[in-house]
Amino acid sequence: LSICAICIFWRIGIYLGRVAKPPKWLVTALALAAATTLAIVAGQIGVLNAMVNLLILGYALKYIEMRNRRDVQAVVLVGYFLIAFTFIHQQTLLSTLHLLVVTIINTCVLISLYHDEKNFKYAALLGSKILLQSLPFAIVLFLVLPRLAPLWLVPPQNKAQTGLSDSVSFGDINELTRSSALAFRATFSGQAPTNEKLYWRAIVMEDYDGKTWLQNPRITNKNSLNRNNTNNDIAQRPQHLAKADSAIGSQFEYSIIAEPSHQQWLFGLDVANTSDRGIRALNDFTLLAERPIEQKRLYQVISNEQLIMEPKLSPSVRNINLALPRSSNPKTHALANEFALSYPEPKSRLNAMMRFFTEQPYYYTLRPPRVGEQQIDDFLITNKAGFCVHYASAFAFMARATGIPTRLVTGYQGGELNSTAGYYSIYQYMAHAWVEVWLADEGWVRFDPTAMIAPERVEQGFDAFFDPKTSYLMDNPFSSLAYRDNPMLNELRMRLASIDYFWSSWVLGFNEQKQRQVLKEILGNVTRTKVTIFIIVSLSVIGLSIAYSAGLIQFRRSTDKHLNAYYSVCKLLNMRGLPRKHHEGPQAYNQRVTAAFPSIAADFTKLTQYFIALKYQNMDPKRAKRFSRLLIKQSRWLKIKILKQRLALNKTNT
Repeated sequence: LSICAICIFWRIGIYLGRVAKPPKWLVTALALAAATTLAIVAGQIGVLNAMVNLLILGYALKYIEMRNRRDVQAVVLVGYFLIAFTFIHQQTLLSTLHLLVVTIINTCVLISLYHDEKNFKYAALLGSKILLQSLPFAIVLFLVLPRLAPLWLVPPQNKAQTGLSDSVSFGDINELTRSSALAFRATFSGQAPTNEKLYWRAIVMEDYDGKTWLQNPRITNKNSLNRNNTNNDIAQRPQHLAKADSAIGSQFEYSIIAEPSHQQWLFGLDVANTSDRGIRALNDFTLLAERPIEQKRLYQVISNEQLIMEPKLSPSVRNINLALPRSSNPKTHALANEFALSYPEPKSRLNAMMRFFTEQPYYYTLRPPRVGEQQIDDFLITNKAGFCVHYASAFAFMARATGIPTRLVTGYQGGELNSTAGYYSIYQYMAHAWVEVWLADEGWVRFDPTAMIAPERVEQGFDAFFDPKTSYLMDNPFSSLAYRDNPMLNELRMRLASIDYFWSSWVLGFNEQKQRQVLKEILGNVTRTKVTIFIIVSLSVIGLSIAYSAGLIQFRRSTDKHLNAYYSVCKLLNMRGLPRKHHEGPQAYNQRVTAAFPSIAADFTKLTQYFIALKYQNMDPKRAKRFSRLLIKQSRWLKIKILKQRLALNKTNT
């Protein structure tokens, strides 16, 4: 980047006449030094990124040593490659609009190389016209080309991870509540669940060391059993899933567009399954991408809230979910023993633990007091104020202490409905933690102590309980979420978000399923023959339209040979950058041609005189025949002369 900045300022200095063009030895030294540096760091940034950076380096160095037309052509063509490479990393709507402007500018530069009239407006209009003409061609290819896996993969970058982590302790979720960043969007194909059922599971944590909950390595181990079924056929579900009697009608189908997080965690409700490639369905009923999410990722999910998760628990998994650190939180242990003595039956014991949080003066706050080494004791017995992680950790600790397998789950709860486009937006501040306990004949069952302390948080959402100005707007005062209270601005925010959503869904997420859906609407029954005919017909129509607009073919040609002879010369002058205006007469156009091209002034003046005489003067047949012959002869001679001058000019410039 430093070398590119130097090259830009140097070129500006050359243009202003303040500095001289760099000597070749300096350009060569800079190129060798930068190439050596890229070779050294290629292992860290990846070969693809190293090659792209090398291309950028060559582009910048060529930029300051441009001397003739051929150098400009090389810079323009490399610019098109850089625009294409940018799409590998940036595919958002704003980035696409920005690259579209850059493409128009690049095309204008290319046009100016072949037109003598130095008119930016003309070059900009022609460049925009060329891009508009190429748009139908791009749309057809976008619709019919098979959705193949990329020939290369963008290497993961050493960027800061956003969102949830595979470990959580007191305060971690609290940090996310200060972020207004979008985590993902979800669209349901049918009736969506109510807000209190929107528990987006992301990470299941089973290991606890007294301070931090961690994900057990067995969950993400590739050698472990994966749930690779699509759940379309319930008979295909794995053995550790069972169907409850009330499961009928509780299945949800939805799509999710995950924002770049540079992590692998994906999101789903309850028992989530997907048939999308590149996603693993883990044994803890969560979803995991095979590679970190570096770009927006669209995937389809099927969930069923009534499927029983692991009706039978293996001894090893039971031991993992009962483990507690020794000599940890003795006061909480004592309280758990009291619950065990008073409530021998597990489910009634868990319900009593949930009621305990409402019977005692506990508070739900984003700014809990500090805790010491015995964190849960300090929170549960002394402070009695905390956030979702505090209550979930305390509940899980007590349940494990009484012999009930328990694990902590982190994800997101709730969502903001965009009624304009019909999807839910889930933000980072909606991050949440809850508990799943294992009960005989019921499997893993969700318990959320937060629903007892702050029911508004679960039933109505985060904003119903907390003031945005003291949470996610504190560090982001200019976030678009700050305009929710203004109906007009909030409506504008929703509509802009809808545009970005549709772009992500239909352009970035245009997968094989959507491709088949669109082709079926166009062609009916999609067959290879129909697709081939569609491609041939579409490309033929587009090609003929472009050829006609460029003047390469004419469907209707005038029978007036004098008019055709005159207009054929005008068309060549148009290609030289001097078009004849619609309202312009022959004499006025002749004056402009004479001023712009002195070398053909006399010849074009003769052509104009012959044309005017034939079109506007009364002549006897013999004289008209002679003028007709002179006009056609002059037209042919002028066209040859203009083409020769054009070829000589190109040769001189290159």
